[in-house]
Amino acid sequence: MHCRILAFVLILAAMPASAADLINFWNTPRHGGNSFNRLPPDQAYFDALKGYGASWVRLSYDKWRPAGRDFLLGNADDYQGLSSADLKQLIAVLDRAHAAGLKVVITPLSLPGMRWAQNNHDQFDDRLWQDKRYWAQAGRFWHDLALALKNHPAVAAYNLINEPAPEKQGGLAEHASQAAMRQWYARQQGTARDLPALYRQLLSAIREVDGKTPVMVDAGWYAAADAFGYWPQALDDARVLYSVHMYEPYAATSAPNLLRKRPNDYPGMVPFAGWRQQWNGARVADYLRLPVDWADAHSVPRSRLVVGEFGCMRRLPGCRQYLEDVLSVLDRQHLHWAFYSFREDSWDGMDYELGTAKVPWRYWKAVEEGTRDPLARQPTVLFEPILRRLRASGQP
Repeated sequence: MHCRILAFVLILAAMPASAADLINFWNTPRHGGNSFNRLPPDQAYFDALKGYGASWVRLSYDKWRPAGRDFLLGNADDYQGLSSADLKQLIAVLDRAHAAGLKVVITPLSLPGMRWAQNNHDQFDDRLWQDKRYWAQAGRFWHDLALALKNHPAVAAYNLINEPAPEKQGGLAEHASQAAMRQWYARQQGTARDLPALYRQLLSAIREVDGKTPVMVDAGWYAAADAFGYWPQALDDARVLYSVHMYEPYAATSAPNLLRKRPNDYPGMVPFAGWRQQWNGARVADYLRLPVDWADAHSVPRSRLVVGEFGCMRRLPGCRQYLEDVLSVLDRQHLHWAFYSFREDSWDGMDYELGTAKVPWRYWKAVEEGTRDPLARQPTVLFEPILRRLRASGQP
């Protein structure tokens, strides 16, 4: 344990002594991509994203090879402190992003008591939402990570947890009415399923050591755009960014749809919230209006709203139109966004630079062997709605 603490101290000592106040970074609409890669991205990866005009990257590390059971956490069953080897690797990646001129939003997929399903034998881990003992561990984790990263010049926000879903096994249907959501939350306030209360506890732990770095919070039900609706108020911190993800209608944009004998079309009539609805650009705009309306009602500036992920299966015929429809709404609302995903090396479903064809066998061979993704990428017609906007923003 002494050696582990000493290594952690040495890592902290190597960090810059101070960093800029980055809340101002978010005062202008920022456009970027998601990095959910199985291997830590190299310099060419970040240079390419920046070269397209992106200003930020939402970075997840949970697919990287950990020193212990879970990257950084050591073990999500019982957090005892940051893994110094994993932290060193994360900082090296942040250094590369900084060298490319990108800001980074740190995004864990796991917390103590909430191991990401793909690292948990594809089982949803509900322990965080049942036992506040894991809240305390999650607070210690974020306290430690903020202390380690608060002065790194690349870090533009801490995204406290990707796509939380305390509602999933808590008796609330996905895409329930706003009234039903508020009734559910009234029964859950103060329990382990109280997402805003968890965020307040994690935010407090971070602010003990880092009073400046912005914090990003996802809505519940996997960051659904309708799931801020039950929050009775915003969090009491002006440096909080509120994030939703956009894959709706999931029955038309997702991998399961691609496997159907007759896939649901976009635009078209698509199952959503228990019944078939017409989904098109107007319906996308109506749905994405929900977090904006919530923010307006609670005096949250538009500059604090983020669409942290959006996308569709690239081989579906309506994908390009869907990307254009979503981005048109985000343009009008002046929201920050990050597309899913940029050059993902373990799943090709939403890698728009690959166009609409199947990937060759050598892609999957690299996945099996744990080697670098061998495929060349280039702009495509499918990628154009994203690329056009990245190039137009071209933010330094």
